[in-house]
Amino acid sequence: MKTTALLTNIRESSDDELKGRIKRLEEELFQHRLKRFTNQLENTNLIRSARREIARCRTVLSARIHGGEQPQAKTATTEEK
Repeated sequence: MKTTALLTNIRESSDDELKGRIKRLEEELFQHRLKRFTNQLENTNLIRSARREIARCRTVLSARIHGGEQPQAKTATTEEK
């Protein structure tokens, strides 16, 4: 998924969806780190991408809390998919 599409998807999500996404990503990150430690992780870039996506989600949540960003309404094109 491209970064712009990912960021658009994150911005269209509600606060509860973002919190759930962060929780899922943190569990994934833990699993990736555990696999890396035991030399079972083939693609070490998965750790980096998970950390970045967590940071993106937390940034959007923080911006909403501080009033810098409003939750976007889902457009008709994304609802059709």
